[in-house]
Amino acid sequence: MYTDAQGNALTVASAEAARAFDHAIEGFLKYRFDAGLRLKAFITADPSAPLGQVMAGSFAMLAYDRGLLGRAAGSLAKAQALPANAREKAHMAALSAWIDGTPEKALSVWEQIVAEHPRDLLAFRLHHFCAFWMGAPERMVTLVEQVMPAWSDETAGYGSVLACRCFAHEETGSYTIAEHAGRDAVALDRGDLWAAHGVAHVLEMQGRRAEGLDWIAALEPNWDGGNNLMHHLWWHQAMFMAEQRDFDGVLRLYDTRFRNRESKVHLAQPDLYIDVQNAASMLFRLQLRGIAVGDRWEELAEKAEARIGDTLSAFTQPHWMMALAASGRRDAAARMLTALEDAARGNTHHARILRDAALPATRAVALHAEGRHDEVCDILRPALGDLHRLGGSHAQQDVLEQIFVDSAMKAGRQADARLALERAAAKSPVPPARRVGFAEAALAVAY
Repeated sequence: MYTDAQGNALTVASAEAARAFDHAIEGFLKYRFDAGLRLKAFITADPSAPLGQVMAGSFAMLAYDRGLLGRAAGSLAKAQALPANAREKAHMAALSAWIDGTPEKALSVWEQIVAEHPRDLLAFRLHHFCAFWMGAPERMVTLVEQVMPAWSDETAGYGSVLACRCFAHEETGSYTIAEHAGRDAVALDRGDLWAAHGVAHVLEMQGRRAEGLDWIAALEPNWDGGNNLMHHLWWHQAMFMAEQRDFDGVLRLYDTRFRNRESKVHLAQPDLYIDVQNAASMLFRLQLRGIAVGDRWEELAEKAEARIGDTLSAFTQPHWMMALAASGRRDAAARMLTALEDAARGNTHHARILRDAALPATRAVALHAEGRHDEVCDILRPALGDLHRLGGSHAQQDVLEQIFVDSAMKAGRQADARLALERAAAKSPVPPARRVGFAEAALAVAY
């Protein structure tokens, strides 16, 4: 019987295959650019290993791209045809639920796997990912605290568990626990992108902008070989700069780091959801502050138009609309809303999120671009309590709150502006008057 580095039984043909599995898992957890190649090496080492196919299907699902559903289903079918132990079969059940559009069922299966196998890093990390993008950070915290007693710094992968502990607690407002966990993970590996990211979120939420810039600058030399999570960390760097009103610096980072417009390579960049969110939300924030962004919307709008009808990522929908609306593509924007309305008519958990949160947020973006600010307020106000269900961090969700407060001010709706400021004050220890997206409203409206 072979086991992985955490002691879980593996259905593999050799010790070499078991170590190839560990190498692939490490690449996934540490956000390495070659994670896909590591997985390919594992499958090559043992084509009959069921978790190789489960990982291949999961990697396809992680992209939130409807065009990859067939690939994920094909990998699942291959896995189901192979001999497997009970834990590996449970992984197949979770992947099946995810592919079928019921990620809430997948969460429950992963939770059961981890209850029985607290060192199962694949189940733990996939749960962390999906719970986050389903707006359920409390489930992230519950699971990480459940497994912590089974881990120590002598166990392979401990730093990745600490990194997840950091982000889970940051998203639920336990900033002290979060920061300690993240810094401990970075002490174990200064190239741990997820841990660096979690601490950056803490510094963002606490308004520690100078520290945030220093944190990223100090760690960046350790990021060689990382994947596009580096783009998101540079987005955080831009967020710190924006709060210091260094808008020229933000645009430089956009062009040379997280969108890299100065390289021809950017034209062939995949439309991966997190990269789109980074780019669109930053351009939108800049425009709210009256900063001209030139033709930067165009390549995003091209990608957005090509993805109309792909609603797997609820939080990406309003970001696609930002690009379509800002580039004047009204016909495409209308088609996107129609497709989103169709997807929201279902009776699944995801369809309800689209209906209650993604659809009003996406409509509001389109209306905001047309200057119809009363309508923005009418649509967004009843949906504010549901926006968290879109997934995304507090820092990312903030752009949707800024749309509401901006329209409230422009429509002269002081009650709505006051509501927006009260929400902003409740979500962050940093007063709205010290946050660039809310400062003007805070000076004008008593709250």
